[in-house]
Amino acid sequence: MPDCVFCAIVDGELPSHTVHETDDALGFLDANPLAKGHTLVVPKDHHERLDDLPSETATGFYGAVHEVVPAVEAALDAPATTVAVNNGESAGQEVPHVHAHVVPRFPDDDAGPIHALFDDRPHRSAAEQSDLATVIAAEI
Repeated sequence: MPDCVFCAIVDGELPSHTVHETDDALGFLDANPLAKGHTLVVPKDHHERLDDLPSETATGFYGAVHEVVPAVEAALDAPATTVAVNNGESAGQEVPHVHAHVVPRFPDDDAGPIHALFDDRPHRSAAEQSDLATVIAAEI
């Protein structure tokens, strides 16, 4: 895809600090890390959002994420990682190419859980939750 920085990295047109490569995915250190060892995993084929990924590509992509997570934790002696995918511009996706962030986490890093992203969380009754679950399930 023209003008896609991740496609340029996959194609070797831009340098990266690659940590893992499979037929379907590439893992490399983030150029603007949130923490030491912050790694991105991208599918090699250009797809903007998770729902654009064909099933076989998604399987390979998540397989690579599954391999990168314990490697990052072991290399950094991190007791945990936050693994995140910003799926769409409204979710904070800055590069329109699917990618997973693997960020090493430590007890004293003050980054907080994903729940810290939202100040005003909705409160739903059990009936509302049940109705919503039915609507979502119907879309699958």
